[in-house]
Amino acid sequence: QVQLVESGGGLVQAGGSLRLSCAASGRTLSSYNMGWFRQAPGKERDFAALISWNGGNTRYADSVKGRFTISRDNTKNTVYLQMNSLKQEDTAVYYCATTRSWNTIAEAYGSWGQGTQVTVSS
Repeated sequence: QVQLVESGGGLVQAGGSLRLSCAASGRTLSSYNMGWFRQAPGKERDFAALISWNGGNTRYADSVKGRFTISRDNTKNTVYLQMNSLKQEDTAVYYCATTRSWNTIAEAYGSWGQGTQVTVSS
């Protein structure tokens, strides 16, 4: 079983940037595709970004395309989400998760981290 821990969240002004990290232990991440999801208060958990096991392919939600970049370093067993040009509507708890699919629905993902809060102020 793989354990995931997200970090890097915080409070940032609109237009600013944050980089989230997702560190794994217990098992190597290199055998998984990895996704980032986010959940705003009172809303469902939504897909944000997905990266293939070797970093060669990525996929983004339309709402973050062009602003967010997902990457990974398998030597560090870590996945990243660089978030630029942040908007208030990006405010949410951000989660990373493992999958062996190329699916964007949460049910396709296995292990999840505990989440990190991102708050974007006006």
